Amino acid sequence: MNNTGLKLRNWVLVWLFVGVVMVFFQIMIGGVTRLTGSGLSITKWEIVTGTIPPMNEAEWHKAFDLYKSTPQYQKINKGMSLPDFKFIFFWEYIHRLWARTMGFVFLIPFLLFIWFNALSKETIRRLGVVVLIAACAAVFGWIMVASGLTTRPWVNAYKLTIHLSLGISLFIFLFYTWIKEKGITYLPIDSVGKKGIQILIALGIIQVCFGGFVSGMKSALNYPTWPMMNDMWIPDMLFERSLWNMDSVLFYDQSGFMSALVQVIHRYMGYLISLFIIVFSIRWLKIQTVNVQWVAYSLVGIIVVQVLLGIFTLVGSKGSIPVFYGTLHQSVGILFLTFLFYINIRFKPVKEIRSL
Repeated sequence: MNNTGLKLRNWVLVWLFVGVVMVFFQIMIGGVTRLTGSGLSITKWEIVTGTIPPMNEAEWHKAFDLYKSTPQYQKINKGMSLPDFKFIFFWEYIHRLWARTMGFVFLIPFLLFIWFNALSKETIRRLGVVVLIAACAAVFGWIMVASGLTTRPWVNAYKLTIHLSLGISLFIFLFYTWIKEKGITYLPIDSVGKKGIQILIALGIIQVCFGGFVSGMKSALNYPTWPMMNDMWIPDMLFERSLWNMDSVLFYDQSGFMSALVQVIHRYMGYLISLFIIVFSIRWLKIQTVNVQWVAYSLVGIIVVQVLLGIFTLVGSKGSIPVFYGTLHQSVGILFLTFLFYINIRFKPVKEIRSL
């Protein structure tokens, strides 16, 4: 590879890494937007004209009047002042503006790199998947917002979880594209260790989804205690057979049944994952060589931090969910899942490494 080709490749790596960082911050901003109740403050999806915020008092009052027609204002925020509205408008606006900025940061260099033949066909195919996931996330973002502009005063928890899952998928796949472009040194692993990583990935995906449900249903507000849930290990309503029906699932904000169920699953799944990681890490330290023991220490360190953040978020959710701890809890969860995917890619059975 000549000097020009090497420079272009380095620029591609920088571009991909910037994209990874921007997507991660977009998810973090989305978490703040959700926890501050800001997601419904902008009632229209204007891709171009929505780039410019209200520029004077008249425009601010017009935007505020549109918000006043929403169920969230009428049922929760009635009497809100204009400065308070500007605060929630700010977070939703930043969330949308950051998404638009990511589009430009991706599109312009992408076209230039194609023009200079700096991308392989394999990388272009991967970036095509990135574009598809990003488009789906954007569309579901609006579907999610629209679900809170009709009857409910908040976004639908299931649609929120799909939007969040798409955002996380985008982050992980773009990260995967970056490390593939950078180059991977594969390391050997036995079949038991490989299966253990894959089980952890499956459990992590389920846990992240239920974290989305817990957040969307604001379940922590109903059970802001730990280790028990309001003096119960499992809420009594989960033992009422009459509540196990589709209405409880669809209209989760009426009975509180789903709020309790997703909280129980999310908590006990966290305990299960923690226990699995401890057992997995002990075996890893016994079986693997010293130079890769960082995997075990990293897994234990991440899960300890994540569990503590989850507890701090729970006990701080008296009246409102703490934005700082809630956002960090989500962010560390994403990094944990990404780390699992990374070691799954990096570690392969000896037969697979030899065939590469």
